[in-house]
Amino acid sequence: QVQLVESGGGLVQAGGSLRLSCTASGRTYAMGWFRQAPGKEREYVGGISWSGGFTHYADSVKGRFTISRDNAKNTWYLQTNSLKPEDTAVYYCAATRRAIPGARVTEYDHWGQGTQVTVSS
Repeated sequence: QVQLVESGGGLVQAGGSLRLSCTASGRTYAMGWFRQAPGKEREYVGGISWSGGFTHYADSVKGRFTISRDNAKNTWYLQTNSLKPEDTAVYYCAATRRAIPGARVTEYDHWGQGTQVTVSS
């Protein structure tokens, strides 16, 4: 059973940056990041293939967020820049057995516990 542990959330002013990390306890393949704001559905932020050669982002974060991974550490990252109040949410990392990350919650097999990101205006 793969376990995912996230870290790096916090409170930041608009325009600021945070780097979220997610470490897996077992073998993983493609990885994704999602977020969920209060009263809203969980939404896709972006994903990365196992090799790191393929990344994909939601339009709402494209150009501001970057996903990377370090397979030697079994860890991947979400660098968030130019944060906006509407980015406030609980951020989740997720792992899938697929080679390429998808945008649907149902495509992922394992989930982290979530980390809160709050952006103040």
